[in-house]
Amino acid sequence: MSANAGASELIKPTPSTRSFQIERVVRLSDVDPSGQLRLDATARMLQDVASDDATDAGLDGAWEWIVRRTLIEVRHAATLDEAVELSTYCTGMGRSWAERTTRIRGDAGADIFCSSVWVQVANGTGRPTPLSDQFVDIYGPACGGRKVSARLVLPGPTATAERSKWTVRRADLDPFDHVNNAANWAFLEEALVPGAKRVGRAEMEFAAPVMHGGSVQMVLELRDATAAWLIEDSRILSSARWTPD
Repeated sequence: MSANAGASELIKPTPSTRSFQIERVVRLSDVDPSGQLRLDATARMLQDVASDDATDAGLDGAWEWIVRRTLIEVRHAATLDEAVELSTYCTGMGRSWAERTTRIRGDAGADIFCSSVWVQVANGTGRPTPLSDQFVDIYGPACGGRKVSARLVLPGPTATAERSKWTVRRADLDPFDHVNNAANWAFLEEALVPGAKRVGRAEMEFAAPVMHGGSVQMVLELRDATAAWLIEDSRILSSARWTPD
């Protein structure tokens, strides 16, 4: 049976699915000037609930996880001071990766449906490793045998796309010494139309680490969707797309 493209569809849990919930409040540092939750802040919440779920499940700390691809579907944007609940569960697996789906709902109507492919890597080397037996035992039943791939699907930029210098901040680096996956969403945020309604579908793919000190450029194309990339010496580091409803 062929594998589904990871983080490309949104799957609801079954009654028997193992899920984990946390609550958060949307704060000043999470919103844009219009008071709507930004994409990078959303990704940070996804990172937090995934980490808290792993702790709750008692996963062996011998492994680390990096994000390969994320899909965020904003059906109703969260807003400043809104209390939200995040519910997360596993919806697919591959050799060294798993698909985690998360639903964010708020007391003021927020509804954000998300999916990410996380790759299990070894501490110290950052190299992908086969999913541990412990992980498969805990999360496997929820997947129901569903297989996903970690392949990237977004296209590259055209030769006529607009290019500009992109500054990589030390403040955005994580323990792997590259830009954290949540902080990396900042370049797509920079490309969005200020004040526009935040209802639509956002995608982010991580092809290679974004490091400090390199000559990184942001590439931008504005058509029906907003497409953006981070590149270095013609090599794509990250690809992103925002498709408004």
